[in-house]
Parts: sequence; C-alpha cells; structure tokens
Amino acid sequence: MDVTVTPLPGLGTQQDFTTRSGHRIGVITYRDGRFELIVSDHDDPDKVAASVDLTTEETSALANLLGAPQLVAQLTEQQREVTGVTTWQLPVTPNSPYAGRTLGETEMRTRTSTSIVAVVRGGAVHPSPRPDFEFAAGDLVVVVGTADGLRAASEILEKG
Repeated sequence: MDVTVTPLPGLGTQQDFTTRSGHRIGVITYRDGRFELIVSDHDDPDKVAASVDLTTEETSALANLLGAPQLVAQLTEQQREVTGVTTWQLPVTPNSPYAGRTLGETEMRTRTSTSIVAVVRGGAVHPSPRPDFEFAAGDLVVVVGTADGLRAASEILEKG
C-alpha cells in the first residue's frame, strides 16, 4: 500500500492512500495538533466528499479500532526475528530539541545507523516517515537498530 505524504506549508501534512474501490482516504495532521479525516469523491479523487475533525482522543480511538497497536506489535515481532537488531519506541518529549523539527534534521540514520520505521501520534501510526516529517511533543518514535545505535538514537531525541 502506497501512502502519499504531502506537506501543507504553514498547516501541517496530509497523508493518504487510494483504496481498491478508487477512494482516497487520508488524514491531515495540523501543526497545532488537530487531525482531520478526509475521504475523496469516487469520481474525482481531488475533491473531498467528506471530512471529519477529530480530537486527539478520537484519533486514538479510531487508530485502536483500525489496529495501530497491532501494527506496532507486528513491527516489533518482525524485528525480533533478526539477530542483533532490536526495536525501541522512543518518546519525543516537550523538552526534546527535535519537537517541532523534521526527521531529516536529526540525521538519525547517518549518526546512529538506525532506522525510524514509524511514528505514533495520538494513537495514529505514521509508517515510514519521510525526511520532511515534523516531530511533535508526545510522538512515539519506532526505531530499529543495534543496541548501541538505539542508545545513541535515544540520546539524540533527548539532547540533540
């Protein structure tokens, strides 16, 4: 499944995918922490047929209904099968130097040889975040790597 991530300058990001039936379904994550669920018109995928503003609690409830915890557990279990590779879930705290900054700015892969495979925000999973993905306080970053690399990644998210 291909998820398209579209930066919305000054607003946030839109992430969406196309269903087998031809609908685009997505989530707009606003910089102020709001979420909007959108569904495209079947005949015109660029036209929004329905949108629903969601609170953080509602986003978490929807993510749980759709299986976010199972996705994170599945990623963790898959990585356990690879010797020497571990998965950690690291928080982005309000004091993190990367709260409000992008994944690319961390230079995480270059500095630690780890990979960020997902970010969980408000119960919603953002798989395979791109370099322009902006972290927010409260995010849970799913990182895969060696024990040493994961310790270094934790240090980067905490102190820079």
